[in-house]
Amino acid sequence: MQSDLTQVRPYGDTLGDGAMQLSFTLPVPIGPEAIEAGKQLLEKMGFQAVSVVHVADMGEGFTFFVAYAKCPISIDFTAIQVPQAATAFLDFDATNEFIRQHIGRRLVVVGACIGSDAHTVGLDAIMNMKGYAGEPGLERYPMLEVHNLGSQVQSEELVAKARELEADVILVSQVVTQKDVHILNLTQLVEILEAEGLREKVLLICGGPRISHELALELGYDAGFGAGTLPPQVASFIAQEFSQRNK
Repeated sequence: MQSDLTQVRPYGDTLGDGAMQLSFTLPVPIGPEAIEAGKQLLEKMGFQAVSVVHVADMGEGFTFFVAYAKCPISIDFTAIQVPQAATAFLDFDATNEFIRQHIGRRLVVVGACIGSDAHTVGLDAIMNMKGYAGEPGLERYPMLEVHNLGSQVQSEELVAKARELEADVILVSQVVTQKDVHILNLTQLVEILEAEGLREKVLLICGGPRISHELALELGYDAGFGAGTLPPQVASFIAQEFSQRNK
């Protein structure tokens, strides 16, 4: 059975029944009162047929909840528009050939995990030669000169290195997002680049599990790539966007 995409709701047993599983933590000690608190919270949020099916003591007066409930609202899936980096997908060979023909030189790419972020898994998946999911990383592209600065790089240090190398592209990864520290770090980098007069001279790209293209644009970046991004997607954007801006 094909659902009506103008009236999309979650479902569990029956299409459109609105059933959802939710998990959350409240700063209350475990017990009957905690269970009722969790139930009332979900009901005040508009959920129906709420059932708290699991609780666990998190210690220090905190309780973890798992609940089932029904969502009474629906969304029009056909009306959704998600901003994305608007460039065609090119594979490894096509990207290198595009750069040769349209730019005529190697592009310098500098990447780092900025701030206190020590998680390089996303950055390395895109930049390292071994790449990710069978796709070669940017270091393997002969038409890209890639410099991976690693983790816990301060924004000032990244900008200084980009200036030294005359970078065409700055690629930033942010995995740690506690208390929106990634927003702070990404905003600070843009501000430093603007103060140094470099912002308009580079393509500025960010990526991470909580990064979207829409968020990236809001923060002053040229593109944002989320979880599951493959190296050719980033390379395709770099080649085509750089060419377009330097015509």
